[in-house]
Amino acid sequence: MQTIKQQTFCGREFTNKEISLIQEVVAICGGISRYELANTVCELLKWKRPSERLKTRECNEFLELLESKGALTLPEKKRKRQTGSQKIIPENPCRQPKSILSGSVEEFTPLEIQRVQNRDQRDLFKELIGRYHYLGYAMPFGARLQYLVYVNRPHREVVGCVQFSSPAWRMRARDEWIGWTETRRKAALQQVVNNSRFLILARIQNLASMILSCTLRELRGDWERQYGLKPLLVETLVDQQQFHGGCYRASNWTELGKTTGRGRMDRANERHGAQVKTILVYPLVKNAVHQLREGDK
Repeated sequence: MQTIKQQTFCGREFTNKEISLIQEVVAICGGISRYELANTVCELLKWKRPSERLKTRECNEFLELLESKGALTLPEKKRKRQTGSQKIIPENPCRQPKSILSGSVEEFTPLEIQRVQNRDQRDLFKELIGRYHYLGYAMPFGARLQYLVYVNRPHREVVGCVQFSSPAWRMRARDEWIGWTETRRKAALQQVVNNSRFLILARIQNLASMILSCTLRELRGDWERQYGLKPLLVETLVDQQQFHGGCYRASNWTELGKTTGRGRMDRANERHGAQVKTILVYPLVKNAVHQLREGDK
């Protein structure tokens, strides 16, 4: 891989450190598309328009420039839609209010776990997260899978939304618990998945724990089929000023400690202590930590 020094592109100057970061992102985010890579780089480097929209198109062109100089290798381009192929125009998504259902989860099982794959599902997921989750909806970092959770009695309705996405780059408590070297962290990081959004829409007892259990079962196969990587560990960050995180603890997640409060994008250490969160993890296989630390030996 070629060493590329400071570059200027579309009026922005990229430092040596930023180019090294871009190379790291591309190297360890295997399986995601060029579009997702460009969004990820824009988020990390805060490369945005005055309207706050990401400069995805410009970033994609910059990544291709770096590839032409031998600085990185991008995933293959997706094949374009064939001329004359039918474009599906979905109906407007249902604007579902928060559920009034209550009782024990056993009264509503089995739950229906629906992976978000089409425009209707994406619109509904974004609307529900945007309206009812305290963090709102934001473009997920890197890779992602999203699920809508339904009950089918007494009628069919959404009772939960779950999102999994790429892991945090660095978290001291997690990285020390695994026992990673820097080289091994870079190689294995994408086998960790972040539960980055979790929304419960009904006051049904034990619903949250059952949704976690059901979606984690789906996640293992879906993530490997989508991204070609076997997920070994799921992590989440709980803001305990907002939530206790009891459903995770009840589902045997392990608490590792606290974050520094900087957030994913604070690479200059300007926000230390601003958003301290509790780190919890859940192994998807028995020897997850060993595989993450040592590889599949």
